[in-house]
Amino acid sequence: MDLMSALSLGELALSFSRVPLFPVFDLSYFIVSIIYLKYEPGAVELSRRHPVASWLCAMLHCFGSYILADLLLGEPIIDYFSNSSSILLASGVWYLIFFCPLDLFYKCVCFLPIKLIFVAMKEVVRVRKIAVGIHHAHHHYHHGWFIMIATGWVKGSGVALLSNVEQLLRGVWKPETNEILHMSFPTKASLYGAILFTLQQTRWLPVSKASLIFVFTMFMVSCKVFLTATHSHSSPFDILEGYICPVLFGATWGGDHHHDNHGAPHGMGLGTQHSGLPAKAKEELGEGSRKKKTKKAD
Repeated sequence: MDLMSALSLGELALSFSRVPLFPVFDLSYFIVSIIYLKYEPGAVELSRRHPVASWLCAMLHCFGSYILADLLLGEPIIDYFSNSSSILLASGVWYLIFFCPLDLFYKCVCFLPIKLIFVAMKEVVRVRKIAVGIHHAHHHYHHGWFIMIATGWVKGSGVALLSNVEQLLRGVWKPETNEILHMSFPTKASLYGAILFTLQQTRWLPVSKASLIFVFTMFMVSCKVFLTATHSHSSPFDILEGYICPVLFGATWGGDHHHDNHGAPHGMGLGTQHSGLPAKAKEELGEGSRKKKTKKAD
């Protein structure tokens, strides 16, 4: 029996899943995405010196998930740009955020109560994109669980996964900021959501798609609004991962330095210190040892 039906929320969930995203929800998605672009160091200067590069970065922030999903499924990556209405809407938002006189538009949309509304609406779009991505991948690969999960994941967090490509357009190369190495909350949540929607699509999760969209959207909206309001970069999954990861993967979670400094046997202390030295220092140390031995021999 469907839990949402038992709670008399089935019709509400069904109506919620049918709410059109364009233009209101898509507009909110574009606003928040381009605000995050403007937060990047040097983004404002780039828009003044190289507006075309700035516009391309904005388009990646708005449509990167569609591009990456099409790339995974072997479809034309430029296909979504045939949607002229969305492109024009996103371009208008980009222009107002970067070039509006006195930054009036940017200041208005960054006013916290208004920004929280836009953030909540963006999460509605994110969850819907995950669900649509899973359905689209299932149409091509009925038993391709990993393909469905991957497609749903990039649909929900493709912008973050393409962050290094977007940095290159801005003339920046920071491979250490790879999203795979340092997953943010939306990226992790999109992955877990893709798994849930894949289970639902393959009939292993006994809930309707509308109910799952409604429940997962409420979770995403609540978490993201709270994190934005408190200016927090933590993740609700951190506590759970702190218990599970050491058990499954043997991670020490912050104890690496302590182990490296104090975990070696006393006889191995000097060797450990030498191994951490640069190559040039090792050569100098070896040369000094040879000189001492030569003096003793003389």
